[in-house]
Amino acid sequence: MPKPRSTLAAAVLLVTLTACAQGGGTGAGDPDLPLTGTHWTVGAVTVDGSRSQAPEGARVGFTGKERAQGSTGCNHFGAAVTVAGATVTVSPEEVTEMGCPDDRQRFETAFLAAFTGPLRGTLSDGALTLVSSDGARKVELTAEPSVPLRGTGWKVDGLVSGDTAASLPAGSGEKARFVVGADGRITGNLGCNGFSATAKVDEKARTLTVEGPAATTRMMCTGPQMELETKLYELLDGPLSYRLEHRTLTLVDGAGEGLTARAEPAQ
Repeated sequence: MPKPRSTLAAAVLLVTLTACAQGGGTGAGDPDLPLTGTHWTVGAVTVDGSRSQAPEGARVGFTGKERAQGSTGCNHFGAAVTVAGATVTVSPEEVTEMGCPDDRQRFETAFLAAFTGPLRGTLSDGALTLVSSDGARKVELTAEPSVPLRGTGWKVDGLVSGDTAASLPAGSGEKARFVVGADGRITGNLGCNGFSATAKVDEKARTLTVEGPAATTRMMCTGPQMELETKLYELLDGPLSYRLEHRTLTLVDGAGEGLTARAEPAQ
């Protein structure tokens, strides 16, 4: 016997409400996902059933509903984006071409394969999951808080020369890092030796001035480590312009030479 129309209507309403509660829905009447203004750490990507854990530094930022940019943990990328309800359509446009270790290169290949085309987004408790319609591609993201210049541990991850960005010298390790303290000191490691110097920050002019040559320890290290240390020692002597983009810091001198650094996780 056919069900009464009122019963059928109630069943349809129940299914619709359940889908919406789970982040689903048909997409046509869904509100646009609130992606703008939030920066996301990439946790993992899945391509054809193979899940790859993201390396440190992999991130995505959305600029309005039309642009995404970030890092694969290896190279920087940019993409055109459209957001319609819960559907995020990604059209990759450019990727830098820095050489990276094999494991980061493999993840980059997987990420670029997953983060493309129409993807269905589900947002829950600061976690965003983007999945292709066939379920073969998935990107797992977590919202990350912004950090201030002062008091944050900054890990040096690249060098800048004009409009060109490059990875650190091969074999230089991952010791280079620094902290700009509230007490007017900048301290850390240049890639080999520890250092300390007086620094003045002008937040209005966006400048950081290291006053006088940094005092350093006297350890001997490998050639690549010493090469990096020399570059950083020469850079951290005088006025620098800084650009702080959420959790990424760029420092350059008047000639356009500089470094990029990313915020380290809080201990």
